[in-house]
Amino acid sequence: MTIESNSPNLPTPEPTPEQDLQPDDFDGGTGDNHLTSEALAAQQALAAISSLQSPQNKSALKQAHSNFQQRLKPPIIVKPRALLITVIGIVITFSGIFLNNWIIGAIGTLVTLLLSLVMLLPWLQYVIEEWFSPLDRTLFVAFVGLVVSLIGFLRFSGVGDRLLLWGRKINWEASGTLAEWFGALGQILIAIIAVYVAWRQYVISKDLTIQQNLLTVQQNIITQQQTIDSYFQGISDLVLDEEGLLEDWPQERAIAEGRTAAIFSSVDGSGKAKILRFLSRSKLLTPLKRDRRLGRAILNGMGGYAEDRLEGVRVIDLGVMLAGADLSQTDLRWTDLSEANLVRANLSGCDLVKANLSRTILYDANINGADLNAVRLFYGSVEKASPRSRSEPPDYNTGEHTGAVIENADFSDVQRMSEANRYYCCAWSGEKSRETIPGGCEGIPNKLGR
Repeated sequence: MTIESNSPNLPTPEPTPEQDLQPDDFDGGTGDNHLTSEALAAQQALAAISSLQSPQNKSALKQAHSNFQQRLKPPIIVKPRALLITVIGIVITFSGIFLNNWIIGAIGTLVTLLLSLVMLLPWLQYVIEEWFSPLDRTLFVAFVGLVVSLIGFLRFSGVGDRLLLWGRKINWEASGTLAEWFGALGQILIAIIAVYVAWRQYVISKDLTIQQNLLTVQQNIITQQQTIDSYFQGISDLVLDEEGLLEDWPQERAIAEGRTAAIFSSVDGSGKAKILRFLSRSKLLTPLKRDRRLGRAILNGMGGYAEDRLEGVRVIDLGVMLAGADLSQTDLRWTDLSEANLVRANLSGCDLVKANLSRTILYDANINGADLNAVRLFYGSVEKASPRSRSEPPDYNTGEHTGAVIENADFSDVQRMSEANRYYCCAWSGEKSRETIPGGCEGIPNKLGR
């Protein structure tokens, strides 16, 4: 049985050219690897809320709100003639009262009433529109109509007469006074109102708590991003000289590893993924070929640094920083996680397109639903490739001891796994993991033996 090799058959693996890392190399395109529209909408909503919290926007909104309220107040225009006639009507009304003449009083009262209503009508309309929404006005009219209809039903259906007859037959002295009944009814209504007020307070408090939690989450995201940006700048200043070349001495590498280990413990999975992408694309996780005396990274003659998988030195060695880490649903494309300890790590739903996982410890890891398109699990040919060993050095020519440790890993529903990687996973993952590999492992021996 012959299976296509997972990498070129070279004594020392050469660095992958930058042109080979373009999105056109992916199977089926990269449309599935972009952020979804829901994620973009969520990021835009968070940015909009953050921008609206600035003092300038708050003052502008208050000014616009006050201007809007001023525009809503309609001017009450009263003609001087109407005002004069109203005053005359008031005088006539009082004259009728003093003279005890009902004709003069009735005329003055009628004129005063009509003109007063005409002048107050715009203000009343404004008050109704300002303080009562269309829904409130509709409910008020509906409630009044319900009360009137009940009165009409009792009056014209004969039910009211029957109730009166039934009431006359009741011995009110034995049943208690009418005031006591109304008092009991009032206490019940007060209790109902108290329950309603308490319920409304609970609802308002719950809404305020939810809003406060959203603001807290937003503030945490902003704070985390600021922390990550500060880390990026600090690492760049630490490992680069004035000419922009890597000048990482042993103490600088130790400080860089210490900073990385510290920030990994204070950010979530998304923050860890951002840091890993930055370090990987900056070649800070890749073993670089070094000058034996000075320890400086050597250029490859093509505008980058030469890689040396066998004896190279990494600027930052992840080691056990990511053991047991939760990296689920994150973007880890093109990241170099080779020789990292990811034991019991959660990589479910991750985008691992073209990630380098050679010699990575994935023991008991959760890779459920991850995208494994063009991922590297080993070097050399799949027939001779084997997981890393504690005592034996890797042979990048044949592939022995260059593979990832994948025992007991969960490969359920992984996407776009190549045939070479499926053969390697079936051969070296153990009986428990073989049952989770898509496509099955029929005809592929269990080289792990357990």
